[in-house]
Amino acid sequence: MVRIGYTMTTEQTGPREPVDHLVAAERAAFDFSVISDHSFPWLEAQGHAPYAWSVLGAAAQATARIPLMTYVTCPTFRYHPAVIAQKAATMQLLSRGRFRLGLGSGENLNEHIVGAGWPAAHVRLDMLEEAVGIIRSLFTGGYVSHHGTHFDVENARLWDLPDDPPPIGIAVSGDRSCEIAGRYGDLLIATEPKKDLLTAFGAYGGSGKASVGQLPISYDPDRDAAVARAHDQFRWALGGWKVNAELPGPAGFAQAARHTRPEDVADAIPCGDDVGAFVEAVRPYVDAGFTEIALIQIGGDQQEPFLDWSAAKLLPALAAL
Repeated sequence: MVRIGYTMTTEQTGPREPVDHLVAAERAAFDFSVISDHSFPWLEAQGHAPYAWSVLGAAAQATARIPLMTYVTCPTFRYHPAVIAQKAATMQLLSRGRFRLGLGSGENLNEHIVGAGWPAAHVRLDMLEEAVGIIRSLFTGGYVSHHGTHFDVENARLWDLPDDPPPIGIAVSGDRSCEIAGRYGDLLIATEPKKDLLTAFGAYGGSGKASVGQLPISYDPDRDAAVARAHDQFRWALGGWKVNAELPGPAGFAQAARHTRPEDVADAIPCGDDVGAFVEAVRPYVDAGFTEIALIQIGGDQQEPFLDWSAAKLLPALAAL
């Protein structure tokens, strides 16, 4: 049976609200949770970007059962991989074993702030592979020194290391990222329900491992309001990964999505309160073979109504998939 997750919407709220929402998501019986790790929102209408790792620490203390995961952290520009390893190990201890470390090659939107440039995609993936290797080495304990193509590590060690290091998920969008995920990852992360990604992941060593997808939705009893909110805050999502990874700021996303109409968004994102439509939107991930799907409710001020509705209607319907 597919597991259904909740996304902490840090681009749509300040730092305190996602923790309160996660407590409610745990109470509603969501199976797991994820959180994005941004320095910018995609659009100014979203309006927020608190530091995800601080939110995660608070969430670990406020909840007791629900698993936590970054979706995703880029371990190559804003953060050195040795720092990521320390943060992830600490989160695994704080959460008492509920944390998974989701990693990806990043978006210019978030990584440009350190002024390190934005190389071609194949270079970013090479950096990701090297970074994951460093993190894996630090998770084994002892001292680590590394002098590679992209990173240097000098006599590093994790002094607080959990007995079971956090599983590592790798975000994929093509064959090269699937190769990295299959070789180094404990699970696959994707934002599109493409079966060929799972096939490639399995061919590179990921057979039998978990796969996590993500789906934006816009619940509201007033469907017109749901469509308007989805268009206002998530029209950028229709641009596709190859475009979205390159854009440097909210103005770029707004410009790229300037011709996207509300009806275009409504065709791509389930809107309203028709449970059947939401179930059918999740089904392509299930049919492709994904084992987990995280839902993103659009609208920071609409999380509590969504969570109440999910507990009463949506989660029971999705349990039948």
